[in-house]
Amino acid sequence: MARYQSKQLFSTYYARWIHLYKEGAVRPVTLRKYEKTLDHIKHLAPDLHLNELTRASYQALLNKFAQTHERQTVMDFHHQLRAAIVDAVDDDLIAHDPTRRAVIKGCTPGAKKTKFLNLYQLQLLLKHLRLGSQVSWDWFILLIAKTGLRYAEALALTPADIDVENQIISVNNSWNYKSADGGFQQTKNASSVRKVPLDWKLTHQLASLCEGKPADKPIFVPEGKRVFNSTVNDLLERYCTQLEIPVISIHGLRHTHASLLLFEGVSIPSVSKRLGHADTTTTEKTYLHIIQELENQDRDKVMKHLSQL
Repeated sequence: MARYQSKQLFSTYYARWIHLYKEGAVRPVTLRKYEKTLDHIKHLAPDLHLNELTRASYQALLNKFAQTHERQTVMDFHHQLRAAIVDAVDDDLIAHDPTRRAVIKGCTPGAKKTKFLNLYQLQLLLKHLRLGSQVSWDWFILLIAKTGLRYAEALALTPADIDVENQIISVNNSWNYKSADGGFQQTKNASSVRKVPLDWKLTHQLASLCEGKPADKPIFVPEGKRVFNSTVNDLLERYCTQLEIPVISIHGLRHTHASLLLFEGVSIPSVSKRLGHADTTTTEKTYLHIIQELENQDRDKVMKHLSQL
């Protein structure tokens, strides 16, 4: 093949790139994101060849995608494409990096759903739960509300992960609920393996709930059965509707947990560690609106203090 003369379809190159560099190297959920990007390439630029990739043709591809997607989604799309294109440049398949100085656009954001509850609303929800002596989704809702675990992490929790004496739970795995076979899998990132402190009440509630259950089996996944996040989300939606509070998802309980900690003055590094974020940048980006609100409150406190000097 002549230098810089690769005439294969861009979609063909991207599919091969995924197979070569991503399959077996990233988690299945991340791999599916790359495969989704491949689907977009096939739909938006089915006839685009690798040697036709220029700044103009690449920008045109991004602009097409931006017509139906918000700016952050376009940014993610760009990053996934750029990773493959930079490798094509390094391999002398194209002469220049067409992604350089790309302009990221996006359609007008739609109305945002409420992501978290305030303290009063959360208290209403928790009082509404039916916490009996048997494992139930109500107990699952309480667990996530009080720990901020991800859905898959909470599903993977076993009795052995509960340290009653030290009042902590160990997050070592997540549960592959998207597969019909289920099973333990690695956590989202290395930082997700962590120990989460519990209040004494929840510690003893969980210990009582787990009495007589196999130490190495998931508490909330029935033996041999598949679980769906729609089950608990539907239940949570029904409870929120009954209580006339904003309807949130089970992931919204994680946001609620983090938001309330931040409003209570817990430091960003501590919240980041508790949530299992890869770094504090993720926490700052996710909860930027809350952090900005807290900064405004801090400014008022500073001005009040200075006026008294």
